[in-house]
Amino acid sequence: MNKEQSGVLRAWEATVRKTQAAKKRANSIFGTISTTNATDDDTENNDKSVSISGEAYFGEKILPNGDYYTGQWYDNFPNGQGKYLWTDGCMYIGEWHRGKTMGRGRFSWPSGAFYEGEFKSGFMDGTGKYTGSNGDTYKGKWVMNLKHGNGINQYSSGDWYEGEWRRGLQEGHGKYQWSNENRYVGEWKNGVICGKGTFVWSNGIKYDGYWEDGMPKGNGTYHWPDGSFYVGNWSKDPEEQNGTYYPSGSSLAANLEWDPQTVYNELAGCKICPGEKVSNLPSQKKLAMWYSTKGGDKPRRMSVDGRVSVGIERAFDKMSMWESDGDVGEMRRDHLDFELFGVRHDDTNCKFNLGVPLKVPKPGKRQGETISKGHKNYELMLNLQLGIRHSVGRPAPATSLDLKASAFDPKEKIWTRFPPEGSKYTPPHQSSEFKWKDYCPVVFRTLRKLFKVDPADYMLSICGNDALRELSSPGKSGSFFYLTDDDRYMIKTMKKSEVKVLIRMLSAYYNHVRSFENTMVIKYYGLHCVKLTGPTQKKVRFIIMGNLLRSEYTIHRRFDLKGSSLGRITEKPECEIDDTTILKDLDLNFIFKLQKAWFQEFCRQIDRDCEFLEQERTMDYSLLVGLHFREISTNGELIPCGRRNPSGNSENESAPRLSRSDMDQLLLDHKRCGSIKLGANMPARVERTIRKPEFELQLVGEQTGECYEVLMFFGIIDILQDYDITKKLEHAYKSIHYDPTSISAVDPKQYSKRFRDFIFKVFAEDT
Repeated sequence: MNKEQSGVLRAWEATVRKTQAAKKRANSIFGTISTTNATDDDTENNDKSVSISGEAYFGEKILPNGDYYTGQWYDNFPNGQGKYLWTDGCMYIGEWHRGKTMGRGRFSWPSGAFYEGEFKSGFMDGTGKYTGSNGDTYKGKWVMNLKHGNGINQYSSGDWYEGEWRRGLQEGHGKYQWSNENRYVGEWKNGVICGKGTFVWSNGIKYDGYWEDGMPKGNGTYHWPDGSFYVGNWSKDPEEQNGTYYPSGSSLAANLEWDPQTVYNELAGCKICPGEKVSNLPSQKKLAMWYSTKGGDKPRRMSVDGRVSVGIERAFDKMSMWESDGDVGEMRRDHLDFELFGVRHDDTNCKFNLGVPLKVPKPGKRQGETISKGHKNYELMLNLQLGIRHSVGRPAPATSLDLKASAFDPKEKIWTRFPPEGSKYTPPHQSSEFKWKDYCPVVFRTLRKLFKVDPADYMLSICGNDALRELSSPGKSGSFFYLTDDDRYMIKTMKKSEVKVLIRMLSAYYNHVRSFENTMVIKYYGLHCVKLTGPTQKKVRFIIMGNLLRSEYTIHRRFDLKGSSLGRITEKPECEIDDTTILKDLDLNFIFKLQKAWFQEFCRQIDRDCEFLEQERTMDYSLLVGLHFREISTNGELIPCGRRNPSGNSENESAPRLSRSDMDQLLLDHKRCGSIKLGANMPARVERTIRKPEFELQLVGEQTGECYEVLMFFGIIDILQDYDITKKLEHAYKSIHYDPTSISAVDPKQYSKRFRDFIFKVFAEDT
């Protein structure tokens, strides 16, 4: 066993010891209840058959709300084979694991629809067959209730599709055949024919070429059965359509009168069946468990995906969720649950009550403390500014965007000594002597050129007369953040491990941001190191990056979204939240709605960016979102779309605003909307959502139809966390106590999938 393996083993053993100790402490606090197999009469009077720990047993119960369960139980959960019948007529028969549908089973709806196949954590997940009430059937792969992978869908209309699915829609390569024998074989995107493919009509005519949004677009060939064909560039716009007709020898000039635009009329009738919508998914069903009659009248509930205990690290998460030792114990536990989850079950909480209007948060102080003389990091700031001025101002030959592999070499760095008296290459300064290191200088100079950063403006922002500002507290990683006075750039101190990750992925990062102009990945402008001389020999590494939320408009709400739930809630009470507070996943109470073209580009770019990060084996990144609300009343309430304040606009008149007509013009006029791009200054709408104040933490609340006009800013940040041994141990340790899908530290592939799935739930097309 090598040194690294033995270290991992010791760390794992320490984790197990901590877990066992935590369980002992929990038992000493809450006691241990053994299993007793009660009769129906006993249960009716004083239900003690559900216990914290004990052996598996068979139970048959009519639950307080009328639900019925029969099957195996263990540790207060359905566990093994069991049947659960809800009062609304839904029924599940199959395998359970600690209260979750897990394994093979059959879920049926009162409409007659049913799913038979594999379940995972309450979701239809794996291989299975769904038969709809209208006769539609799908047989194939599922991921979290969505068709995802290879599968066959047969529609009640007689149409059928066989091929790849993604997030519930046809995507990838597939074949669709209509009931009239027309068929298409080729590429799909978001449930629409898109890419390269062949459409064959039942009369033998076929089109082979490129498609966009379900219609021919680009190069393509139209073939007749007699051998004649038409080749050209296809477009719904007749002015863009052009091509050449080639008759066959047997039918010269037979189709000369044919108009390519007739193809679009024919295809307009070839609709893709949308399939049946399932409104009540298995993972949304609740289990109403019996409880002690001493515990009050309200039974505890949990969803079949087991989300009741997700989100809080506490000793009694593994204890009974439905049993109580009496009124006082029940009240105490309810109070603890709501407090720890961050849920305030009262009518004044706008998260749970649609009647409570949303208000704009109070203005916060300007972020950061100005680093002036006497500040502990004043010298470090001077060193940083001297180094940046030297690096950017140093003469360098003009570089092409096509960089050599040697430019990305980890050894490609330049050390410069800065003595106080100055040198041939450095100016005199009032700070102590230090050394300055530039990592891969040619690459970052080219990145600044690629991002259209003017060197003079860059130096002026960072090294001008105005001091930097230090954010009040470091982030979770221990890094410190500094902002330039104009808020354009953010400087973050880095750990050595993060520098190694960035250098390792720098070539791929460069190629990615160069290939995709609309990438949402954070922009990096420079990577440097200051080494202080003297007895400490301290090294400070830092990265310079763009500030995603810099805007002339006030950013009223900020969200940091990962798609995980454990600990992803802001601890501040509502009264302390201001417009600089960064909220998290469980604070989110909006669905973001983008205009169709932007939404489609957003989906494509999220896929590209996540695939890039997955390939680079990084995780723990998040989508930072900023919202500027356009309509605010005099008392600070947000005004929904279609409702204007009779007294006019009330927000600070000095803050820039856009009228509705200006917004529409910006979307239509490409010259005027130059400042609008994916993730910056984007006109959009947000729809308010409401969470149910129950014992589950919904990542996405229920839509209310109440929408607000906003400007949006967003981008992917914190992309340099490697899935190293520390994160693997964190995952292993937390997985013992909590649902492994709820924690942030997971494998990059799983992280990427979960992140995408969540983002595609909270972003939608504005119809």
